[in-house]
Amino acid sequence: MKQNRPLIRTIQTLLFFMVMAITTTVSAQKIKGTIRGKVTEGASQAIDDASISLKNTRYGTITNEDGIFSLKAPAGEYTVVVSVIGYQQQEIPVNVKAGQTTDLHDIVLTPATGNLHEVRINGSKANIYSTKRSNDVAKLPLDNLENPQVYSTISSNLLTEQQVFSVDDALKNVPGLQTMWNATGRSGDGGGYFNSRGFILQSTLRDGMAGLVTNTNDAVNIDKIEVLKGPSATLFGSTLTSFGGVINRITKKPYDTVGGAVSYTVGSYGLQRLTADINTPLDHAKKLLFRLNTALNYEGSFENNGFSQGAVIDPSLLYNVNDRLSISFDAELNYGKNSGKPIFFFSGANVAALGTNRADGLDLDYRQTYSNDNLDQNTRNNNYYGRVTYKISDQWTSQTNFSATNSFSNGFYPYYYLLAKDTISRNDQSTGNSRSSELEIQQNFNGDFKIGNMRNRFVGGLDYLHQNSNQLFFSGSFDKVATTLGKNAYDNFNYQNLQAVFDNNPGGIFNYPEVFKTDIYSAYVADELNITDQLLALVSLRADHYDNKGGNTGGSATPAFTQNTLSPKFGLVYQVVKKQVSLFANYQNGFINPGGYAAHDDATNTTITKIAKVQNAEQIEGGVKLDLFDGKLSSTLSYYDIKLTNVLRVDPPYAAEYPTPQLQDGTQVSKGFEAEVIANPFQGFNLIGGFAYNDSYYTKAAADVMGYRPATAASPYTANFYASYRLPKTAVNGLGFGFGGNYASDNKVVNDAVEGTFILPAYTVYNGSAFFERSKYRINFAVNNLTDKHYWTGYSTINPQMLRQLVLSLTYKF
Repeated sequence: MKQNRPLIRTIQTLLFFMVMAITTTVSAQKIKGTIRGKVTEGASQAIDDASISLKNTRYGTITNEDGIFSLKAPAGEYTVVVSVIGYQQQEIPVNVKAGQTTDLHDIVLTPATGNLHEVRINGSKANIYSTKRSNDVAKLPLDNLENPQVYSTISSNLLTEQQVFSVDDALKNVPGLQTMWNATGRSGDGGGYFNSRGFILQSTLRDGMAGLVTNTNDAVNIDKIEVLKGPSATLFGSTLTSFGGVINRITKKPYDTVGGAVSYTVGSYGLQRLTADINTPLDHAKKLLFRLNTALNYEGSFENNGFSQGAVIDPSLLYNVNDRLSISFDAELNYGKNSGKPIFFFSGANVAALGTNRADGLDLDYRQTYSNDNLDQNTRNNNYYGRVTYKISDQWTSQTNFSATNSFSNGFYPYYYLLAKDTISRNDQSTGNSRSSELEIQQNFNGDFKIGNMRNRFVGGLDYLHQNSNQLFFSGSFDKVATTLGKNAYDNFNYQNLQAVFDNNPGGIFNYPEVFKTDIYSAYVADELNITDQLLALVSLRADHYDNKGGNTGGSATPAFTQNTLSPKFGLVYQVVKKQVSLFANYQNGFINPGGYAAHDDATNTTITKIAKVQNAEQIEGGVKLDLFDGKLSSTLSYYDIKLTNVLRVDPPYAAEYPTPQLQDGTQVSKGFEAEVIANPFQGFNLIGGFAYNDSYYTKAAADVMGYRPATAASPYTANFYASYRLPKTAVNGLGFGFGGNYASDNKVVNDAVEGTFILPAYTVYNGSAFFERSKYRINFAVNNLTDKHYWTGYSTINPQMLRQLVLSLTYKF
């Protein structure tokens, strides 16, 4: 049923008072002076992420994408330390005066020669999980406090400390993002499924371009992950985005010195993992740079059967032709083999027939797969990327991007239907040499210029996306069986016996092809305008032409059609305290092209195929972003309201017909509150935490779900937390500890007036880690699911999750 909506009004009130209290507190801070400067290599090449610190103090920061930094400190005499890996460290004396700005002008660093020695950061970036700026979220170089959109960034520091080996596991650090399905490996829908703001999404972007995956998305080549919240079709299109947001993987890039690392990992359930990160210049002038990230991975299962194995090869080549032109090429080659993880579906009967309405009430053996692990499949992803960047002038840059992704899978994948509390049917849904590919070409022109006294950061782009799906899903039923038999009673559900079922009963095979081609042509513009020094406005618009060539879905021909859509986006930012407190508001748009659907034709009293109108999502959002205490506290608090229109719903008088006729007049609402905190309260201690509440419900739908929360909307309440502490150098240099966890409230994966309600119980899962790091090596020990918690996720299903796992990694750095 509907959630407790008065909570939303309470949260809005609390948010207002928090903003007022923070503003008052910041205004009352002790007056400090400001140190400002720019770090470059040679005459003009800016160096980003350079560490800036005041020697023997806690004050520090890093340079932004333009090499610029600004640092506040009490009045006095200091030594500014500038350091970055690959360059010689500089120390500069400075006199800070209260209320005044001291400009150090350009600080030119010299590349280091000889062997690369350890560079000590001197605590310059104490808040190691915080990222101040992104070039990708808005396709513009914006600080977080300048951007009216809410997003979360998972840094490489966090990935290393937590021993995260996949993008899917890394996403547990994002407020409001909840795992729904683990990766299956099937071409077309193989990657992990997640939920944000009540809507399903997947990781589909790599460096802002199409980057689909077939199986678990390995993190060996990930520098950071950016998760954009809310509808984001204006800049990223409809096909690669969700109404809930976007997951964009930012990859590691080559650099101009020899370096890298080799790591070996062992763990529970037969985990073995070998990775390498190797970087080297290929010429004496260090213009041609090469980097290779690769991983070999094998893991068994916490259940009695099951495995996954894979190889990842990610080479990257960067050619800096001159000061204006650079060319890069990347490949992402993934090869895998895996058996299916148990997924339990509902048969469509009333929940009461199960004898329980909770997953922990079923007679399911948590460690039983109910199949043999030779029901496996082969998977493959061959993805290629290119980028040409040309600096036209000091104000304008051209960037041409290319992406080609190719997915493949072939083999068995078991799944189950719940028939009673202690009975299931065992089935298979295989893919037969299924292939799916995407080709994207994108041209962007970025400008940073002034009109009068107002700064404009502008992007104009053209985008072409081609999709080609040639997939075949086929399925069949194996048997019905009790769930309370002995340990080895289910091994007969294996390759040989299932293949015999298909061979002996070809008429019992249900074939479901997904064959189609689409071309999408788009143009977009975005401009962030500094109306004043503290008031900024963002205006964006996308024009989208969708051309579906038609195809074959489920054995039936689907008609060709075209649709045109405009997608606007607006945002306002007011920096109450410049670079410390920003109030923001946004309007964001998302849309999808649903294609054909079955509809009842009153004139002929038959079911016909109609082309659906474009489905729209419109979000209104507001909140506050903070960057206080010299960057030691970063936070985002926001309230959002998303409304969907043109939703397809069952046509009530004809619900019993097949295919079931639908109407396209449904509506849905999703609103809620999100909070994220990234902090460094004292030296060596860092934490990241988040809380999210989501209220989703149908406002116009079939009578059995009217006013109900959608069964795919996940848990209404979620929270995440992780903290680490590095012992001071006076103790054991390089030793640290981490602890964190995730909470999710009850998840109603069946929720309507006819079938009833079925609940995946609330859970809290804890994780811990210890690490010891020196300049040449690192030792990591982690415990995942510390308390051995039994818990389930699901996308209208029941999916048991991994029990306690111990992991040990040894890394050698060179």
